[in-house]
Amino acid sequence: MARIVSLGSALQGLYVIDHDDFGSSNTGADSIFKDLHIGTKVDIDRINYEVGGGATNSATTFARHGHESIFIGNIGRDAAGDAVLACLDHEGIDSSYVTYVPRKSTGCSVILLDSISGERTILTHRGASAKFDNLNPADLRNINPDWLYVTSLRGDMDTLDAFFKEAKANDVKIMFNPGGLELAEPKKMTKLLQYVDVLLLNKREAKQLVLGDSLIELVSRLANLVNTVIITDGNVGGIATDHEKTYRFGIYEDLKVKDTTGAGDAFGSGFLAHLASGKSFRQSLIFASANSTSVVTKLGAKKGILTGSEELHPMPIQEITEEMLRNN
Repeated sequence: MARIVSLGSALQGLYVIDHDDFGSSNTGADSIFKDLHIGTKVDIDRINYEVGGGATNSATTFARHGHESIFIGNIGRDAAGDAVLACLDHEGIDSSYVTYVPRKSTGCSVILLDSISGERTILTHRGASAKFDNLNPADLRNINPDWLYVTSLRGDMDTLDAFFKEAKANDVKIMFNPGGLELAEPKKMTKLLQYVDVLLLNKREAKQLVLGDSLIELVSRLANLVNTVIITDGNVGGIATDHEKTYRFGIYEDLKVKDTTGAGDAFGSGFLAHLASGKSFRQSLIFASANSTSVVTKLGAKKGILTGSEELHPMPIQEITEEMLRNN
């Protein structure tokens, strides 16, 4: 098994769930809640408390897979921070590199969820996870991990650069799933990619970095920057290459979606968890899809995370030949 560090955010999530008041009403290109009126009281069906954040979600996948999982991130000294630590301890994740941020509350999200359609609106206060410049890249020397898995650091490119350089100086492989604030700085992002071993993006995000309309065009151009590239495209599936094989894949299973929170985290961490266990590139893509599918059928980002011991059924996945790549 591998030693994997997850770097990024930790949040407590409050799910506010109702079957009628959160129904949507279209207003041109946008949708709004149709039965939520200012100045009134609204009775809801139930609430759920969950721990989320890209790094804790990913760390959970690694731990359940049997890897030595370490979380690096920020919390506040409050009840939400206690909930984060309790979750990490429950999952067997090393929390010794958690940092308390003075005068900041732990990040919190309020998720308004329509239990009929599964549509949601998320209100997020980043709190202690708003900035990451207090974290120490030198911690990687003490941990000596095999992999560094990085989710969004809210556009903190200097901290990303410092951690990536430290990782490479210590022969640590990097998988990166950037967020919108990182992608908003394409020149800095491109410089960071020289350190990245595996890059995960969705199609919209890929188009922010390179030119192209089709998945094949996008993955081919990004492969000039990163050795292994995975691009997801919602219900269409996605495409991935590791310079030896290129695969076009569909979705693992078409099930009723209950909550899409954490789907991307489950895919990325599922891929790395399987790959770090010695599975093939193809097998890792299948497990990533299965992990993501399982997560969206449950409420919250962690309940559906798989262990890697499940027997998986076949899914649509096809190797793309060099000739097919040239023709596109």
